[in-house]
Amino acid sequence: MLHRITSDLAADPIADLLFVFLGDYIDRGPNSFGVLDRLSTLSSIVPTVFLKGNHEAILIDFLWQPLVLPFWKSMGGYPTLLSYGLVPPLQPTDQDCYSLADALQVAMPDSHRAFFESLQTSHQEGDYLFAHAGINPGRPLDSQTERDLLWIRDAFLKSTRRFDKFVVHGHTPVKDPDVTANRVNIDTGAYATGRLTCLVLEEDTRRFL
Repeated sequence: MLHRITSDLAADPIADLLFVFLGDYIDRGPNSFGVLDRLSTLSSIVPTVFLKGNHEAILIDFLWQPLVLPFWKSMGGYPTLLSYGLVPPLQPTDQDCYSLADALQVAMPDSHRAFFESLQTSHQEGDYLFAHAGINPGRPLDSQTERDLLWIRDAFLKSTRRFDKFVVHGHTPVKDPDVTANRVNIDTGAYATGRLTCLVLEEDTRRFL
């Protein structure tokens, strides 16, 4: 996808370029470590905004509350630990949880730690609001909670309200980009389908890569 974006920019340069990533950079895939390396490097080359996804939130929780490991495992967290060279047991004890959290702290490069610390829960740009999962339709945009921005599904997805901003989100996998009057979902389930989707926003146009 980054190569495709580079080719697209070469054909159609954009003066004020900004990359906004919607979260869920880790888990399920075989090389979460490599993804974080790639994104950390990218941020030093082009203007970027990295949003926090619910998967990053779970990893951060695990570092300070190791007993969430079984839940993280159910969300596909074991491949992330393996990518750091750690081998978690299939049925971890409480002591295993604490030992793995300590080991991950040691194995995590400073650049990855800085990446996690830099994650935002939402970003506004022009007429758009970017969030990993969406927003709570019953709250003003400036009163959204992190849980809503990272985890919400039905209440947001089923809402037909006109929000103050058009919402760009992921979190809920769809076969093709899902565009409605108040939002667009670009999560095309890459971990299962191999398909990443990029939304290009330029002035009043929207297109997909």
